[in-house]
Amino acid sequence: MPLQLGPTFYQSLDQTGRPLAGMWVCSGSPLVAEICAGAGLDWILVDAEHSPNGLESILAQLQAIHGYPVQVMVRPPVNDTVVIKQYLDLGVQNLLIPMVNSGTEAAAAVAAVRYPPHGVRGVGSALARASRWNRVPDYLAEATGTVSVTVQIESTAAVDAVEEILAVDGVDGIFLGPSDLAASMGLLGQQEHPQVRDAVGHCIKAATAAGKPAGVNAFNPDTARAYLDAGTSFVLVGADVAMLARGSEALASQFVRPSEGAVKASY
Repeated sequence: MPLQLGPTFYQSLDQTGRPLAGMWVCSGSPLVAEICAGAGLDWILVDAEHSPNGLESILAQLQAIHGYPVQVMVRPPVNDTVVIKQYLDLGVQNLLIPMVNSGTEAAAAVAAVRYPPHGVRGVGSALARASRWNRVPDYLAEATGTVSVTVQIESTAAVDAVEEILAVDGVDGIFLGPSDLAASMGLLGQQEHPQVRDAVGHCIKAATAAGKPAGVNAFNPDTARAYLDAGTSFVLVGADVAMLARGSEALASQFVRPSEGAVKASY
């Protein structure tokens, strides 16, 4: 029986018929990725923009997650044709492209995932896990259908251009990053600020009007639910490293009595 690749993120979203809840995996550890993949969430985002992830660790995490019924999306550090080519050849099917501020930048991301004449992706399928080393029939002809492109809206420029970005053929959905958006609005660290919430809401409405899904990062449960009520199709509601940090702090506060006046050394 010929090999087949699994459904993309958006195909899974269509099949599920409800919003998808997921979490960040930022540790760089395949073991942690596997633990999170088996938790019962809908999707995992492996991050390489703000996390210690290179090609080898991403590959190991893809392999660790593969046996679980969960979608995996990967965020490269930059919207770069060469980096995207490497991720695709590793077998990444769902890309989250950071800091996309215009339709031109969105179109460049789409071109990077498509083979000529429709794009600029380099041809190396015989060497690549993506095609299972040419064991997937007609991979070159069918590759576009095995990949999804989500672009990240996380600046005032991107909010202003959101309709233009959504209109780009090959952009499957958008993902809102309230933290960077707040910073670009002069509201650093205030992702719950009403102006930020309004900007996110504007983009969700624009996506709905364009017939494309919108996702958002929202660690605050009340905020996540509010965005879901506003029409968001997928959310990230936590991160492995944040959960470990808060959990270990809770243990320390419960069982370690601080010395009076002592200040712990830190890096």
